[in-house]
Amino acid sequence: MDERPEQQADEPLLRTADKYTQAPKVSHKVLTKEERLAIIEANEKKRQEAAKLEQHKAFGPVGRWWRTLQSGPDKVTLAMSIVALGVVYGDIGTSPLYTMQTFLAGQGGVQHADETAVIGMLSLVFWTMTLITTVEYVLICMRVDNKGEGGIFALYSLLRKYGKWLIVPAMIGGAAFLADSVLTPAMSISSAVEGLQTLPALQGVFEENPSLTLFIALVIILAVFAVQSRGTERIGKVFGSTVLVWFLFIAVTGAISMSQNLEVLRALNPVHGIQFLVSGDNHAGLALMGTVFLSITGAEALYSDMGHVGRGNIYATWPFINLALVLSYFGQGAWIIRTLENPAFVPDGNAPNPFFAMLTPGVRYVAVLLSVIAGIIASQALISGAFTIVSEATRLNWMPHLQVRYPARTRGQLYIPTVNVVLCCSTLLVLLIFRNSEHIAAAYGLALTITMIMTSILVTVYLWHMRSRFAAVLFAIVFPTIMFMFFIASMAKFLHGGWFTMLLALAILTVMATWDEGTKLERAQRRHMSPEDCLPVLHRLHDDDTIPYYADNIVYLTSDTEMKRIDTDIFFSIFASHPKRAHAWWCVSVETSDEPFTREYSVETLGTDFLFRVRIRLGFKVRTSVPAYLHQIMHDLLRTGELPAQKSTYPKVDADPEIGPIRYVLIHKELMPESKVSQRGAMALRIKYAIRHVAGSPIKWFGLAPYDPVAEVQPLFLATVRPPRLKRIN
Repeated sequence: MDERPEQQADEPLLRTADKYTQAPKVSHKVLTKEERLAIIEANEKKRQEAAKLEQHKAFGPVGRWWRTLQSGPDKVTLAMSIVALGVVYGDIGTSPLYTMQTFLAGQGGVQHADETAVIGMLSLVFWTMTLITTVEYVLICMRVDNKGEGGIFALYSLLRKYGKWLIVPAMIGGAAFLADSVLTPAMSISSAVEGLQTLPALQGVFEENPSLTLFIALVIILAVFAVQSRGTERIGKVFGSTVLVWFLFIAVTGAISMSQNLEVLRALNPVHGIQFLVSGDNHAGLALMGTVFLSITGAEALYSDMGHVGRGNIYATWPFINLALVLSYFGQGAWIIRTLENPAFVPDGNAPNPFFAMLTPGVRYVAVLLSVIAGIIASQALISGAFTIVSEATRLNWMPHLQVRYPARTRGQLYIPTVNVVLCCSTLLVLLIFRNSEHIAAAYGLALTITMIMTSILVTVYLWHMRSRFAAVLFAIVFPTIMFMFFIASMAKFLHGGWFTMLLALAILTVMATWDEGTKLERAQRRHMSPEDCLPVLHRLHDDDTIPYYADNIVYLTSDTEMKRIDTDIFFSIFASHPKRAHAWWCVSVETSDEPFTREYSVETLGTDFLFRVRIRLGFKVRTSVPAYLHQIMHDLLRTGELPAQKSTYPKVDADPEIGPIRYVLIHKELMPESKVSQRGAMALRIKYAIRHVAGSPIKWFGLAPYDPVAEVQPLFLATVRPPRLKRIN
C-alpha cells in the first residue's frame, strides 16, 4: 500500500521529463519548411522547362531536336553551363600561366628558343589538346557514363563484370588522381600569385620580402578549403561568371598578341611539332612532352566532374574554352618570337613569364587579379573531383565510411569534411616543401598521366564489350600509346619532385587495396542464421527470469541489409559472456537513397514480438538521426500492437516514458592469432583496422555519441589452425 503513493508521485516527473531535457524527437510533419520550399521550387522549374519544350514544338524539326536534347542526359541550361565554367574548367584554364614558361626554362632560356622551337611547341600543344582533351575525353570518354556519373571509379563500376583484373587499373588511376589533387591547388595558386612580382609598383616589396608570395598563396589555399562546406553549386555560381571573364580575357589578349605575328598559325600543321620533337634544336629532348602535358592537366577533371554539372553543359561550353586556350598559347608564342627579334625586351636573355610579359603594364594588373581567381577555380575543380572519387571509392568498399554532406540540391554535389582537411594539410605541405611554382612543376602532372593511361585502358574495355571491337583496337592503338609516351617523358621529373607525387599515390593505393582485401576477408566469414535456427533459443532467453535485463531494448547498428535472416555476429553478441536479455532486440541498417528528402522504413518481425529487423532509407540531404527515428518506429509498432507495451520506471534523458531504456551496440572485428590467413591478408586486416581507428567510428555518423553506445569487439573466425594437444605432467 505504501508503494502506490510513491509511484503516483513519480508519474508526473516521468510525464514532464521533457521540460528538463531537449532530447531530439521526430515532428508530425514529413518535410521541413525548407524542404517543402525546395520541392516547390524544383517542381516549378520542371514546369517552366516543360512549358519551354512545348513552345519549341512550333519550330518544326529544330524544335523537336531541341525538345529531345533537353529531355535526355545531354540537357543544356544556362545556369548549369555557368556552374560548369566555375567547377570544371579551373585546372585546364590556368595552364597558360605556366606551360610556356616551363617550356622556355626547359630550353635554357628565351635565347635558345628560336622561331622553329616556338612553332614546334605550339603545334604539339594544339594537337595534344585536340587529340586528348577534345577527341578522347569530350567526344569519347564522356559518352561512357554510369547513370550520369563520370570518372574512373564510375567507369569501373560499369565494367567490373567483365573481369576481376579491372580493379587494378581502377585503383591505380583513382589513387593517382587523388595524389594529383594535392598538387593542383598549390601549382595553380602559387603560379598566379607569383604574377604579383611582375607588377612595377610591387617589385620592390617582393624583392625585400622573397617569401611574401609563399605566404599569400598559403592564405588563399586556406580560404579555398574553408569555403568547401558551402557546396560546389554555390561556389560554381560565384566563380562561373568570373571564369567566363577570365577566358574572355585570355582569348582577347592572346588574339591581340597573335595578330602582331600571324606566323604562329603555321603551328596548326602537326608536321612542325613532330619535326621539332625529334630535332637537335629541342634542348629538352623527350622531356618536352612532359611540358606539353601541362596544357591538358585538367582533362580528367572534365570527366570526373561530369556528374556535377551534366554532360550537355560541358559539350556546350568546351568549344569556347578550347578556342580561348588556343588563342592564349598562340599569343604567348607570338610574343616570344617578337622578343627574339627584339632582345632589348628581355635584359640578359632571362625571359619573364610570357603570359604576363606579353601584356602592357596597365593590363597586367587585371591579369594578375583574374589569374589568382582562376587559380582558386583550378583548385576547386580538383577538390570537388576528389570528393566524388572518395565517395565512389567508399561505395566500392575501397575506403572507410566517412561522413558525407550534400550542401546542394543535386546528388552530385557533395562535401566530405575529413577529405577536405587531409587535402588542405597535404597541399600546404607541398607548398612549404617546394615553395614556388617552378619547383612544383617538377612534380606536377606525373601522377595524372597514370590516371589517364588507366582511364584509356578501361574505355578500351568498354568499347570492346559494348560498342565495336574495331573501335576498341583503334582507340587502344592511338590514345594509350600517346599517354604512355607522356608518362615516359614525365618520368624525367621523378628525381626533381615527381617522387613526392608517386609516394602519395602509393600511400592512397595502399589504403584502397588493403581496405578492399580486408573487407573481402570479413565478408567471407559472415554467416546468417535462419529464423528456425535462432528464434527458439532467443525466445528462451527472452522468457528466462533468472537472467537480469541488459536493457529493455538492445539496438544493433549494422551494414547488413539481409531482412529475413540474422547475422551470426549479432546472435553471438547477444549470448557472449553474459547473455544480453532484453524485452526486444533490434537489427537496424541505414541506407542512403538518390532522392534528397526520402524518409521511410520497413520492419520484419520474423513472426515474433521481441526480434525486429529494421531498414531505414534516408535521402542524401536528410540528417542521420537514428535515435529519433528509432523512437518513432517503436511508437508506431506500439500502436499496431507488434511491440508489447513498455513502461519506464524512472526518468530518462530521452524523456520518453512509453519506451524502455535503449542500449546501442556496434560490432567491430579483430583477427584471431590462430587464423589460417596469408601474410598479405593479415597485413590488410591490420592496416584496415588501423585506418578505421584514425578515420573514426560509425558512432558519429549514426548520431549515437551522446547515448553511450557499446563498441564490441568480436573475433574474426577465418580458417583456424588447430594447435597440438597439451601433455599433462605430474
